[in-house]
Amino acid sequence: MSTSNPPTADPTSTPNPPPPPPSPPSTNKNNLTHSASLTHSHRSLLRSQKGLTIWLTGLSASGKSTIASALELALLSPPHNLSTYRLDGDNIRLGLNSDLGFSPPDREENIRRIAHVAALFADACTIAITSFISPYRQDRRVARELHAGMGLEFVEVWVDVGVEVAEKRDPKGLYGKARRGEIKEFTGVSAPYEEPGEEAEVRIKGEETSVEEAVSQIVGVLEGKGLLRKGEVQEGGLVEM
Repeated sequence: MSTSNPPTADPTSTPNPPPPPPSPPSTNKNNLTHSASLTHSHRSLLRSQKGLTIWLTGLSASGKSTIASALELALLSPPHNLSTYRLDGDNIRLGLNSDLGFSPPDREENIRRIAHVAALFADACTIAITSFISPYRQDRRVARELHAGMGLEFVEVWVDVGVEVAEKRDPKGLYGKARRGEIKEFTGVSAPYEEPGEEAEVRIKGEETSVEEAVSQIVGVLEGKGLLRKGEVQEGGLVEM
Protein backbone atom coordinates (compact mmCIF):
# COMPACT_ATOMS: atom_id res chain seq x y z
CA MET A 1 0.00 0.00 0.00
CA SER A 2 1.44 3.34 -1.00
CA THR A 3 1.56 6.29 1.34
CA SER A 4 1.47 9.95 0.42
CA ASN A 5 3.71 12.62 1.86
CA PRO A 6 2.02 15.28 4.02
CA PRO A 7 1.47 18.57 2.22
CA THR A 8 4.16 21.15 2.71
CA ALA A 9 3.45 24.79 3.46
CA ASP A 10 3.66 27.23 0.58
CA PRO A 11 6.67 29.44 1.40
CA THR A 12 5.12 32.28 -0.60
CA SER A 13 1.84 32.33 1.34
CA THR A 14 1.18 34.93 4.01
CA PRO A 15 0.57 33.48 7.48
CA ASN A 16 -2.67 34.39 9.24
CA PRO A 17 -2.13 37.31 11.61
CA PRO A 18 -2.46 36.59 15.31
CA PRO A 19 -5.81 37.50 16.88
CA PRO A 20 -5.96 40.98 18.42
CA PRO A 21 -5.64 41.20 22.18
CA PRO A 22 -8.91 41.43 24.10
CA SER A 23 -10.23 44.91 24.72
CA PRO A 24 -9.83 46.18 28.26
CA PRO A 25 -13.01 46.45 30.34
CA SER A 26 -14.93 49.65 29.76
CA THR A 27 -14.63 52.25 32.47
CA ASN A 28 -17.66 54.19 31.20
CA LYS A 29 -20.33 53.87 33.85
CA ASN A 30 -23.05 54.47 31.25
CA ASN A 31 -22.16 51.31 29.32
CA LEU A 32 -24.52 48.47 30.14
CA THR A 33 -23.72 44.84 29.47
CA HIS A 34 -26.02 41.84 29.38
CA SER A 35 -26.77 40.55 32.82
CA ALA A 36 -29.09 37.79 33.92
CA SER A 37 -29.90 39.93 36.95
CA LEU A 38 -31.59 42.64 34.87
CA THR A 39 -35.01 43.10 36.40
CA HIS A 40 -38.25 44.31 34.88
CA SER A 41 -38.13 47.42 37.09
CA HIS A 42 -34.61 48.22 35.93
CA ARG A 43 -35.63 47.73 32.31
CA SER A 44 -38.64 50.00 32.82
CA LEU A 45 -36.43 52.75 34.16
CA LEU A 46 -33.95 52.42 31.32
CA ARG A 47 -36.74 52.55 28.74
CA SER A 48 -38.61 55.25 30.63
CA GLN A 49 -41.83 53.31 30.28
CA LYS A 50 -43.90 50.78 32.15
CA GLY A 51 -45.03 47.69 30.31
CA LEU A 52 -48.54 46.31 30.75
CA THR A 53 -51.29 44.42 28.97
CA ILE A 54 -54.67 45.91 28.09
CA TRP A 55 -56.98 42.97 27.46
CA LEU A 56 -60.10 43.78 25.41
CA THR A 57 -62.83 41.16 25.54
CA GLY A 58 -66.31 41.07 24.02
CA LEU A 59 -68.48 39.47 21.38
CA SER A 60 -67.61 39.38 17.71
CA ALA A 61 -68.66 42.71 16.12
CA SER A 62 -68.71 44.44 19.52
CA GLY A 63 -66.12 46.96 18.31
CA LYS A 64 -63.08 45.56 20.13
CA SER A 65 -60.71 45.77 17.17
CA THR A 66 -61.79 49.29 16.23
CA ILE A 67 -61.27 50.52 19.78
CA ALA A 68 -57.96 48.64 20.09
CA SER A 69 -56.65 50.23 16.87
CA ALA A 70 -57.64 53.72 18.01
CA LEU A 71 -56.14 53.12 21.47
CA GLU A 72 -52.87 51.92 19.95
CA LEU A 73 -52.60 55.06 17.83
CA ALA A 74 -53.46 57.29 20.79
CA LEU A 75 -50.76 55.78 23.01
CA LEU A 76 -48.14 55.83 20.26
CA SER A 77 -48.86 59.48 19.50
CA PRO A 78 -48.16 62.68 21.47
CA PRO A 79 -48.54 63.46 24.28
CA HIS A 80 -47.96 59.84 25.35
CA ASN A 81 -45.36 58.62 22.82
CA LEU A 82 -45.39 55.14 24.36
CA SER A 83 -44.21 51.93 22.76
CA THR A 84 -47.44 50.03 22.04
CA TYR A 85 -48.36 46.96 20.01
CA ARG A 86 -51.74 45.45 19.21
CA LEU A 87 -52.34 41.71 19.09
CA ASP A 88 -55.45 40.50 17.25
CA GLY A 89 -56.72 37.82 14.92
CA ASP A 90 -54.80 39.20 11.95
CA ASN A 91 -51.39 38.67 13.52
CA ILE A 92 -52.13 35.79 15.91
CA ARG A 93 -54.93 33.60 14.53
CA LEU A 94 -53.40 33.68 11.03
CA GLY A 95 -49.87 33.01 12.30
CA LEU A 96 -48.87 31.64 15.68
CA ASN A 97 -52.30 30.10 16.32
CA SER A 98 -53.19 29.06 12.77
CA ASP A 99 -53.24 25.44 13.92
CA LEU A 100 -56.13 26.07 16.33
CA GLY A 101 -59.86 25.87 15.74
CA PHE A 102 -62.75 27.04 17.89
CA SER A 103 -63.47 24.06 20.09
CA PRO A 104 -63.31 24.74 23.86
CA PRO A 105 -59.80 23.17 24.18
CA ASP A 106 -58.55 25.16 21.18
CA ARG A 107 -60.05 28.37 22.54
CA GLU A 108 -58.31 27.72 25.84
CA GLU A 109 -54.97 27.11 24.12
CA ASN A 110 -55.48 30.19 21.93
CA ILE A 111 -55.86 32.43 24.97
CA ARG A 112 -52.99 30.73 26.81
CA ARG A 113 -50.60 31.50 23.95
CA ILE A 114 -51.88 35.05 23.57
CA ALA A 115 -51.44 35.65 27.30
CA HIS A 116 -47.81 34.53 27.16
CA VAL A 117 -47.04 36.64 24.09
CA ALA A 118 -48.67 39.69 25.67
CA ALA A 119 -46.72 39.12 28.89
CA LEU A 120 -43.45 39.06 26.94
CA PHE A 121 -44.32 42.39 25.32
CA ALA A 122 -45.22 43.82 28.73
CA ASP A 123 -42.02 42.47 30.28
CA ALA A 124 -40.13 44.24 27.48
CA CYS A 125 -41.76 47.49 28.65
CA THR A 126 -44.21 47.73 25.78
CA ILE A 127 -47.95 48.22 26.17
CA ALA A 128 -49.60 45.13 24.68
CA ILE A 129 -53.20 45.59 23.56
CA THR A 130 -55.04 42.33 22.93
CA SER A 131 -58.34 42.22 21.07
CA PHE A 132 -59.94 38.77 21.26
CA ILE A 133 -63.36 37.45 22.19
CA SER A 134 -61.73 35.35 24.96
CA PRO A 135 -65.16 34.04 25.99
CA TYR A 136 -64.27 32.03 29.09
CA ARG A 137 -63.88 33.73 32.44
CA GLN A 138 -61.37 31.15 33.67
CA ASP A 139 -59.09 31.69 30.66
CA ARG A 140 -59.06 35.45 31.24
CA ARG A 141 -58.32 34.81 34.90
CA VAL A 142 -55.38 32.61 33.93
CA ALA A 143 -54.05 35.41 31.72
CA ARG A 144 -54.36 37.86 34.60
CA GLU A 145 -52.63 35.51 37.04
CA LEU A 146 -49.79 34.91 34.58
CA HIS A 147 -49.10 38.66 34.50
CA ALA A 148 -49.41 38.98 38.27
CA GLY A 149 -46.88 36.19 38.73
CA MET A 150 -44.43 38.12 36.57
CA GLY A 151 -45.10 41.39 38.40
CA LEU A 152 -46.85 42.88 35.35
CA GLU A 153 -49.94 45.07 35.17
CA PHE A 154 -53.07 43.64 33.53
CA VAL A 155 -56.09 45.80 32.71
CA GLU A 156 -59.20 44.02 31.48
CA VAL A 157 -61.56 46.01 29.25
CA TRP A 158 -65.03 44.61 28.62
CA VAL A 159 -66.58 45.97 25.42
CA ASP A 160 -70.17 45.33 26.46
CA VAL A 161 -72.46 44.89 23.45
CA GLY A 162 -75.43 42.55 23.44
CA VAL A 163 -75.63 39.75 20.91
CA GLU A 164 -78.66 41.33 19.23
CA VAL A 165 -76.75 44.54 18.52
CA ALA A 166 -73.59 42.69 17.51
CA GLU A 167 -75.57 40.54 15.12
CA LYS A 168 -77.12 43.60 13.48
CA ARG A 169 -73.66 45.08 12.92
CA ASP A 170 -72.05 41.81 11.76
CA PRO A 171 -69.77 43.34 9.07
CA LYS A 172 -68.36 39.94 8.10
CA GLY A 173 -71.68 38.11 8.08
CA LEU A 174 -70.44 35.63 10.68
CA TYR A 175 -73.60 35.52 12.77
CA GLY A 176 -75.66 34.69 9.70
CA LYS A 177 -73.31 31.84 8.82
CA ALA A 178 -73.46 30.58 12.41
CA ARG A 179 -77.27 30.67 12.37
CA ARG A 180 -77.24 28.60 9.18
CA GLY A 181 -74.87 26.10 10.76
CA GLU A 182 -71.97 27.01 8.48
CA ILE A 183 -69.80 28.01 11.46
CA LYS A 184 -69.65 25.72 14.46
CA GLU A 185 -68.91 26.77 18.05
CA PHE A 186 -69.61 30.45 17.34
CA THR A 187 -69.67 32.63 20.46
CA GLY A 188 -73.08 34.11 21.17
CA VAL A 189 -74.88 31.63 18.92
CA SER A 190 -73.69 28.08 19.53
CA ALA A 191 -71.01 28.74 22.16
CA PRO A 192 -71.22 30.77 25.39
CA TYR A 193 -69.71 34.11 26.31
CA GLU A 194 -69.05 34.51 30.02
CA GLU A 195 -69.31 38.19 30.91
CA PRO A 196 -66.49 39.62 33.06
CA GLY A 197 -68.73 41.56 35.40
CA GLU A 198 -66.81 43.23 38.23
CA GLU A 199 -63.55 41.57 37.22
CA ALA A 200 -63.02 44.07 34.41
CA GLU A 201 -61.28 47.31 35.33
CA VAL A 202 -63.05 49.06 32.45
CA ARG A 203 -66.55 48.46 31.10
CA ILE A 204 -67.39 50.16 27.83
CA LYS A 205 -71.06 50.23 26.94
CA GLY A 206 -70.55 49.85 23.24
CA GLU A 207 -74.09 50.70 22.20
CA GLU A 208 -73.83 54.24 23.58
CA THR A 209 -70.10 55.00 23.53
CA SER A 210 -68.17 56.33 20.53
CA VAL A 211 -64.71 55.03 19.70
CA GLU A 212 -63.16 58.33 20.83
CA GLU A 213 -65.05 58.19 24.12
CA ALA A 214 -64.01 54.57 24.66
CA VAL A 215 -60.33 55.43 24.13
CA SER A 216 -60.65 58.39 26.50
CA GLN A 217 -62.28 56.14 29.11
CA ILE A 218 -59.48 53.58 28.93
CA VAL A 219 -56.73 56.19 28.97
CA GLY A 220 -58.37 57.85 31.98
CA VAL A 221 -58.26 54.58 33.94
CA LEU A 222 -54.63 53.98 32.96
CA GLU A 223 -53.65 57.49 34.02
CA GLY A 224 -55.56 57.09 37.27
CA LYS A 225 -53.50 53.98 38.03
CA GLY A 226 -50.27 55.81 37.18
CA LEU A 227 -49.50 53.39 34.33
CA LEU A 228 -48.76 56.00 31.67
CA ARG A 229 -46.19 58.00 33.60
CA LYS A 230 -42.75 58.16 32.04
CA GLY A 231 -39.54 58.02 34.06
CA GLU A 232 -36.14 59.40 33.22
CA VAL A 233 -32.58 58.13 33.17
CA GLN A 234 -30.20 60.88 34.12
CA GLU A 235 -26.41 60.92 34.23
CA GLY A 236 -25.19 59.38 37.43
CA GLY A 237 -28.20 57.25 38.21
CA LEU A 238 -31.78 56.16 37.69
CA VAL A 239 -34.81 58.19 38.59
CA GLU A 240 -37.86 56.31 39.81
CA MET A 241 -40.97 56.46 37.65
